Amino acid sequence: MPAAPTASTPTAKQQWATGLTVFAAVMLVLAGMMDIFRGIMAIAQDDVFLATRGYVFRFDLTGWGWIHLILGVVALLVGFGLFGDARWARIGGVAIASLVIIANFLSLPYYPVWSIVLMAFSGFVIWALCVGRRGASGLSD
Repeated sequence: MPAAPTASTPTAKQQWATGLTVFAAVMLVLAGMMDIFRGIMAIAQDDVFLATRGYVFRFDLTGWGWIHLILGVVALLVGFGLFGDARWARIGGVAIASLVIIANFLSLPYYPVWSIVLMAFSGFVIWALCVGRRGASGLSD
């Protein structure tokens, strides 16, 4: 029969919550870095982006660049906050990942593959932050 966990021994539920938070932090940092690079490319008006006509959400490429650059910087900061398991970072992580999904959906025609990858990363971040709740796992603040 296994011994009962002590105060210093984390339970399996606590370990899963910690692992999911670290997973979300890494994914958010990666998504933030990719969004920063994408923003820089768009601001520099790189030829990497596809010009699509007739798209409903058509914006200036430089404007998209600034949007992605700002979202990327915020995502990077929130991602690093998640390594410390800060409550503000957990709430901010869900919010910024949601904004990254929306921004990448709206900019799908400009760089479709990258948009889909970042939307998937952000979806995993939201999932990990919502499933690995500290309150449900018994972790203290």
